[in-house]
Amino acid sequence: MTEPTTGSLRVPGATLHYEVRGRGPLLLLIPGGTGGAASFDGIADDLAAEYTVATYDPRGMSASTLDDPGAAQSVAEHADDALRILDLLSPHAPARVFGTSSGAIVALHLLAAHPERIERVVAHEPPVVEVLPDAAAHRKLLTRVQETLHSRGLMPAMAEFAAGLRKDGETAGPRAPAGLPPQAAARAERTMAGLPYFVGRIVPAFMSYVPDVDRLAALSDRLVLVCGEDSRGELPYRPAASLAERFATELLHFPGGHTGLTTHPAGFGEHLRKALCA
Repeated sequence: MTEPTTGSLRVPGATLHYEVRGRGPLLLLIPGGTGGAASFDGIADDLAAEYTVATYDPRGMSASTLDDPGAAQSVAEHADDALRILDLLSPHAPARVFGTSSGAIVALHLLAAHPERIERVVAHEPPVVEVLPDAAAHRKLLTRVQETLHSRGLMPAMAEFAAGLRKDGETAGPRAPAGLPPQAAARAERTMAGLPYFVGRIVPAFMSYVPDVDRLAALSDRLVLVCGEDSRGELPYRPAASLAERFATELLHFPGGHTGLTTHPAGFGEHLRKALCA
């Protein structure tokens, strides 16, 4: 793995850690969950053969620190962070952007708010559940998760959250990705420290976010919506599928499920490379 060039960027309320590899037009990779920049280690080097690949830890995650550790979080503020990285690394040319999960929500907002800075967005399973006809049920899920977090703690809240994401009728407990290589397993262990922040502040703020669907429809020629092959029937699959149907655009499928970036990095990276050029 090529060692990236690292830097820090001061933004309102936080200091962002970012990493850069390669040469060429800018490709910004926005992580989801608690993965941070390291979640792209399995694909960044290959993409850097064609792009200047920038990754970063979202504010409050890993090495990106908050001025106020208790500050509320918002999609718009996280999208402003991504915009500032674009402006730093590609001030005169629009960029390509990939986001997964909560990072895909950031990417959608970035496209809607600043289309002049975006050439193409690839959004992998953005959980914008407010676009779904049964959004009210998912609001109840978020309420249950927060109540469980405050009354019983992190792991019961995670179990409640995982149960809400599963396929209809599935009764097994939360599943961890199987067969991870040692480096990925160690990385997963490190991200556990970010779970209280993620479940307590990112999940409720991001999954209650209402995207500007009409604005995105007008920009749909720059938007590629993606789901995991193994995610069919699960909650994270449905919003992207719904938006693709609404926009009359193709829904692409990448290897693996919601965490395919980690479990199937080679195939995931190849599919992403093609989607960025389609």
